[in-house]
Amino acid sequence: MDAIRIPPPAELDALDDEHFRQVVRAFLHTHYPEELRNPPKRLHWSENKPWYFKLAEQGWLCPGWPKEFGGLGLSPSKIIILTEEYERYGVARCNDHGIVMLGPLVIKYGTPAQQQQFLPKILTGEHIWCQGYSEPNAGSDLAALRTEAVLDGDHYVVNGQKIWTTLAMDANWIFLLVRTDKTAKKQEGISFLLVDMNTPGITVRPIINLEYHDEFCETFFDNVRVPKENLVGQLNKGWDMAKALLSFERIFLGSPRQSGYALSRLKLLAERMGVYEDAVFQESYVRLRLEFEDLKALYETYVAKLKRGESLGPDVSMLKVIQTELFQKITDCMLEIAGENAGLLEPMEGNRNLNATGQFIQARPASIYGGSNEIQRNIISKNVLGMPG
Repeated sequence: MDAIRIPPPAELDALDDEHFRQVVRAFLHTHYPEELRNPPKRLHWSENKPWYFKLAEQGWLCPGWPKEFGGLGLSPSKIIILTEEYERYGVARCNDHGIVMLGPLVIKYGTPAQQQQFLPKILTGEHIWCQGYSEPNAGSDLAALRTEAVLDGDHYVVNGQKIWTTLAMDANWIFLLVRTDKTAKKQEGISFLLVDMNTPGITVRPIINLEYHDEFCETFFDNVRVPKENLVGQLNKGWDMAKALLSFERIFLGSPRQSGYALSRLKLLAERMGVYEDAVFQESYVRLRLEFEDLKALYETYVAKLKRGESLGPDVSMLKVIQTELFQKITDCMLEIAGENAGLLEPMEGNRNLNATGQFIQARPASIYGGSNEIQRNIISKNVLGMPG
């Protein structure tokens, strides 16, 4: 790794893909903290901010942003390579809502003043963002959201509640989908608003999950006054913008990385429990391996489309369904062979590679977040198979 030169950020996109992959590996080997590889839980800002600042210092923080806004200007194919290598190395996901979601939206839809106000502060880590989309009765059916923003002079007054707000306790800004026209159809009348989390009237309550981890929050808005210039894009056109934000989400949620990592840990666990050579286990393990190879082949077909500059159709929903359900089947098998260790919330013997219960719990919501698998199947049936709604 040390023999590979890491070029200046401005030169990265000009590399051929294989050279770029080697540079990414060298970069991670040089800069990524060994103690943060493959963390068992989502890290908080206090834990991952050294990596965030290291990426910022090296100019690698925002790979998909155009160079004129401080990004690397990488092509889609190189962003996929970067993501694959981060996953392979076990890089913890940082507080990246501003990087991967808000930044691209402000670049595409924001005014010059908004771009100058918000983009540099993402690059410096001064603004850490969270996402205010889901609500108690508007999760997979996000267009049913009810949090409203009413114009009052120079401010919008926001009232309502968001839920599953990832790492909201770490953020100082939130981007919101709010209803600005209650008379319109539910996909219409929605706007996109940027809100300072220190504004009076905002309450954040952590939600403790099955792992006793506080990754998610409830976020309440009680007469929160937001300057009207914090509206991004056109009034009542936020739904189209929200969909634009998620253009790459399904292919990344369908990445084989989760299942591949879990499968390798299943093998280690089976060896530790003394059942790896057992014929019954081997039958289950081989079936899972074959499903994993099918998933990888399907994933590569979509990656190839992106590399050719093609857009992805609704059939990409298959990828998310197959990946998340395979992840769950692998972790089901982990729990079956773990014996009494299946009751441990912490890794066996302090070895994070032997963390059957942690992997099992992490797999449970995988078929829900990013649009539940039921919703993904509806998308496939309606838009791919032409079945009635």
